Amino acid sequence: MKTSPYRRKHRRRAFRRLFWLLVLALATLLLLLWPRRVTLDGLNSPHAILLRADSGEVLAEKDADSTIYPASMTKMMTALLAIEANPDLDTPVTLPEEIFPALQAQNASLAGFQAGETATVRDLLYGAMLPSGAECCEALAREVSGSEEAFAARMNQKAAELGMTGTHFCNPTGLHDPEHVSTVRDMARLTEAALQNETFRKLFTTERYTVPATNCHPQGFTMHSTLLSQLDGTELHRGRILGGKTGYTGEAGLCLASLAEVKGREYILVTAGAGGDHSTAPYHIEDAVTVYRRVSRGS
Repeated sequence: MKTSPYRRKHRRRAFRRLFWLLVLALATLLLLLWPRRVTLDGLNSPHAILLRADSGEVLAEKDADSTIYPASMTKMMTALLAIEANPDLDTPVTLPEEIFPALQAQNASLAGFQAGETATVRDLLYGAMLPSGAECCEALAREVSGSEEAFAARMNQKAAELGMTGTHFCNPTGLHDPEHVSTVRDMARLTEAALQNETFRKLFTTERYTVPATNCHPQGFTMHSTLLSQLDGTELHRGRILGGKTGYTGEAGLCLASLAEVKGREYILVTAGAGGDHSTAPYHIEDAVTVYRRVSRGS
């Protein structure tokens, strides 16, 4: 039995409607899932780079290869090398008296340890990463390599291994030296590599740590993250900032390497050179919140 011309025409129309409905549905799905570009415009920081933590894919960058002073972001390298050199984090270390006069003269940030105090490698690692204690970095450098100079050589060797071609370290603290330089791209490479180490990741994402009783602190004392202590977890609507390492010197400006989880995926952001200081608004942290919110919105 032959199909009538009317029925054939009706079927063609129904097919066309179905076809265009499928095209519209596919286009809508692609619009929802297709990653939109995240911009770094309007930040306080002149240097910035954003990447996916799982793949290292760079999603956005701004003047990422210009020379910067990394300030206390340097301490990420110090901590990583100390972890790699000390499988036993309970190894005792005594802070030498001779490291303190120079640190105090440079107004370096200190965690609160004293000359002659004996703590563990673990205590000093948390002291370096949370309150950014320069005395912890100096003590760890000497424990690992015997001297600051030998440790700096080790830092530069590791930087070369990680492909940090724009970086040269002079000390384990990030205190200003005209030849102690890096780029935000290199600092992102360091952050990405260091986060593969479980111990480092724990340091990087811890908000507070209590040092057990020592010979100089019989009651112990508690240290807080210079980043997480300024956040309450509500900054991002669909994620949270997991941790990071701040940095500041007058020459470097406000700097930050951070890790955030947004919509189930982790991102690394490094910014440097923001104006301000410890007495102003935390412009580096404000930049991180701004960028991660843009990631959440996909724009």
